[in-house]
Amino acid sequence: MSLLQVHEVTHSYGSRTFFNWKDRSKKVLSGISLSIEEGTCLGMLGTSGAGKSTLGKVILGLERPQYGQVLFQGHDIYTADKHTRQKIRRDLQAVFQDSYSSVNPRMTAEQIIAEPLENYEKLTVAEQKRTIVELLERVGLSEKDLKKYPHQFSGGQLQRINIARAISLKPKLIVLDESVSSLDMVNQTLILELLRELKVDFGLSYLFITHDIKAAYTISDTLGVLEKGELVELYESKNQFFTSEHSVVKEMRGSILAEHPRFRSIGTRVNHA
Repeated sequence: MSLLQVHEVTHSYGSRTFFNWKDRSKKVLSGISLSIEEGTCLGMLGTSGAGKSTLGKVILGLERPQYGQVLFQGHDIYTADKHTRQKIRRDLQAVFQDSYSSVNPRMTAEQIIAEPLENYEKLTVAEQKRTIVELLERVGLSEKDLKKYPHQFSGGQLQRINIARAISLKPKLIVLDESVSSLDMVNQTLILELLRELKVDFGLSYLFITHDIKAAYTISDTLGVLEKGELVELYESKNQFFTSEHSVVKEMRGSILAEHPRFRSIGTRVNHA
């Protein structure tokens, strides 16, 4: 059984016209089906407005779809009983794009990471502090960062704190929604490498939502492509992305090759990897 199974998920947002104030429905996801196996990363590619973030919210239980089903460890996340939902919330975590808006600016790094531990673990004060220090060190920070506030960190450092918080409960799956897109290239590379290491060390699974082909290729085992709310391609091997003849995929490949001439032979190199 797959860790996560999404079956025929369709979701719409209601809206009103300016003149007649009648409800209209805008479909943002249409018949999405996919699965994620334990210990793997599914990279979900798509341009702005493709429905990527909405899909992430649906999987996290934040946006109930009109139709379809989301199963996590065999349980429907929207119909499960209270005890099961609590377990799902523990095992399903997220890291979002904006590292600053993801935290309380009045809380220290120690308090930010402590939140899930206080909700789900019964640790002594000493045990909790030791766990937080270990988490900070695991993401490349240190004990001296415990009492710092968000404004005292760079964007890359604060994203590491968000990652430490996400892995604190040793979850099964983390949804990474554009989690490196706001970082500079150096920090992107460092965070992606950190995520790859954590995936192996903790046996994590990821849904890596992004518009960045290179970032997705770096971390993903499989790739999907969303376009206008539809899953137009789903590849069991990420290398298949570079040989696909689908028009949307070819356009995506063309855009990255045009912007970065040094990657123009990436398709050839990947196919022989």
